[in-house]
Amino acid sequence: MEENKIITGCKVIIIGGSAGSLYALIQILPEIVKVNSFAIVIVVHRKSSDEQTLEDLLTLKSKLEVKPVEDKVPLLPNYIYIAPSNYHLLFEKEETLSLDTSEKINYSRPSIDVSFESAAEVYGSSLIGILLSGSNKDGTLGLQAIQAAGGTVVVQNPLSAEMPFMPNNAILNMTPDFILNVQEILEFILSVNSTEI
Repeated sequence: MEENKIITGCKVIIIGGSAGSLYALIQILPEIVKVNSFAIVIVVHRKSSDEQTLEDLLTLKSKLEVKPVEDKVPLLPNYIYIAPSNYHLLFEKEETLSLDTSEKINYSRPSIDVSFESAAEVYGSSLIGILLSGSNKDGTLGLQAIQAAGGTVVVQNPLSAEMPFMPNNAILNMTPDFILNVQEILEFILSVNSTEI
């Protein structure tokens, strides 16, 4: 774990989570007032019937604008994008997002692995992947792809997670750059933002 690693040149912070991750997001997002050069993308396991509930809640809590995700929407800095229910969220080289309805991965659509791996292919070393609380193994392969592409990997400290299985699985199968509790994740994001000014 590289406690003193300095992150520069970030274009996207992608955050994945499942059960228990909403609590962390609600602690983090309201404290981010403005970001200078990167977008925040959120991929959370959700019921296929949940069409707008998560977007509505995070729009209320966040000071950044939550931009609706449609197929081929451009990915712009200073916005939050949330993977819609029942779609995999993919990244394209033209810096747009696309939606995919292929089969579920780890019983989930959106799948964290699918989005993390896709983002790693496009953004490489300018990507930060953050994995939060959850109760299955989704996200580990995606974090490995981000790290292999030169990106930075952050995992929520399982001791601070409502559902520790997901971050534990990642830690058992790789060496994250950072293992942080929720407050430290917020401070990390703010520190990345300050280096981009």
